[in-house]
Amino acid sequence: MPRGNATQTRVHYKGQEDDFVILVDDAKAVEDWKTDKTIPLAQVVSGWKVFVTHKHGNQGILDTASNSALDNEFGTHKDDEVVKLILEKGTVLENENAERQGEKNITQGGTVAH
Repeated sequence: MPRGNATQTRVHYKGQEDDFVILVDDAKAVEDWKTDKTIPLAQVVSGWKVFVTHKHGNQGILDTASNSALDNEFGTHKDDEVVKLILEKGTVLENENAERQGEKNITQGGTVAH
């Protein structure tokens, strides 16, 4: 089986100062949670980290958002409250990572002079 071809689902929230991203299990879980708030967030969110992309939209390097950045944007830095706001107001994005097929052992074959 090729490596790296897993689907990754994110929720992107474009804030006033920066862009925020959280990782979720899948888009259906987010939609189910939006219609039924009794579903625990632990069944929707993959990890409790809120990432910031430094104004690069939904792409770029994901850095952990600081408490001050969360306070400035959402008025709080409590993870559960911020995650709820991002889930409610954010955009769900799904992408499949390309499979990685490369040299398994470069010491064998024509790439290394013997």
